[in-house]
Amino acid sequence: MNNDSLSRSDADHAIKVQVKSEYLEDQSNPAESRYVFAYHVRITNDGPQPARLLTRHWIIMDGEARVQEVRGDGVVGEQPELEPGASYEYSSGAVLETPVGSMHGSYGMIDGDGQSFEAPIPAFTLAIPRVLH
Repeated sequence: MNNDSLSRSDADHAIKVQVKSEYLEDQSNPAESRYVFAYHVRITNDGPQPARLLTRHWIIMDGEARVQEVRGDGVVGEQPELEPGASYEYSSGAVLETPVGSMHGSYGMIDGDGQSFEAPIPAFTLAIPRVLH
């Protein structure tokens, strides 16, 4: 894709989302099909104007392709404002019935001009150690 094909939202709304996940063995109980994961998110505003995170939409899939969708306001009770170049970090968690799964989604954002846009959250894996190669 060349730069000529970027839309206004692509050019003005450069929100980068990075996620790391970890298995919480001490909160999990495999005998009861309960696998608890934490995920740590870093959201960076690489765009030229401020942006506020208003909503979240997660799609969570376990190893048997069961899907949960989670929608809500903000993240961890906050609706952070990110100035250009700023980052915001938070941690949260998910519970699966299988030892492997994945998550992806989007954040509903609004820029300094009042324009709404979606910031995609790339897919990431939830897995207990040594299950995936």
